[in-house]
Amino acid sequence: MFFNKFKSLSQYFSRLEKAILLISVVLIITFFAVFDRENYLSLISSLIGVFSLIFSAKGNPVGQVLMIVFSVLYGIISFGFRYYGEMITYVGMTLPMAIFALVSWLKNPYEANKSEVKIRNLKKNEALIMVLLTIAVTLIFYFILKHFNTANLIPSTISVATSFLAAYLTFMRSIYFTLAYAANDVVLIILWVLASLRDISYISVVICFIVFLVNDLYGFCNWRKMKIRQESRGNI
Repeated sequence: MFFNKFKSLSQYFSRLEKAILLISVVLIITFFAVFDRENYLSLISSLIGVFSLIFSAKGNPVGQVLMIVFSVLYGIISFGFRYYGEMITYVGMTLPMAIFALVSWLKNPYEANKSEVKIRNLKKNEALIMVLLTIAVTLIFYFILKHFNTANLIPSTISVATSFLAAYLTFMRSIYFTLAYAANDVVLIILWVLASLRDISYISVVICFIVFLVNDLYGFCNWRKMKIRQESRGNI
């Protein structure tokens, strides 16, 4: 029974997706073994994050379930390095938004296919609301993070903005949520590079977000294909 489920899961992913997943896992484990070898929570969260992204790239709600788990673990890791912005963002914003996104994705399957969400186009008024909310959230978080003497304040504040954009677009089932997450990955790469200058073990976290960046860019390409296919059948 287990073998049949594993075989079914293996067939679910394309060769390219399996290659991306395999390379991602190997890179994360390798750099953890070389530069860290202690913070297993970081390793576990990174691996969960990779699986979350590959499922999300296919519009599968399982990706949001894994994102909820990743948000909790990443919040704990961020707290350990005084990246309070990351901790507050993921635990206080990305986590609840992932829950809302999960509900949204489950309620809107594509043609009753629960393993693929129905994509929608963002309306002009929704885009305007998104911009206004992003500005408001970013300003509020800037002063909160400043109050807590957050390390690398400006990059941390920018991370809040990109994280909120990504969470909002994920909830709205827009293909652009992957690009917002990619932008967030770039900010996080910068943040953890700065952290690794003080503690070399954080190089493994840098590699984690480089891997996430590649996965998110693939996710955008795949969601574009999904959107074209769904539009061709008149479902968007």
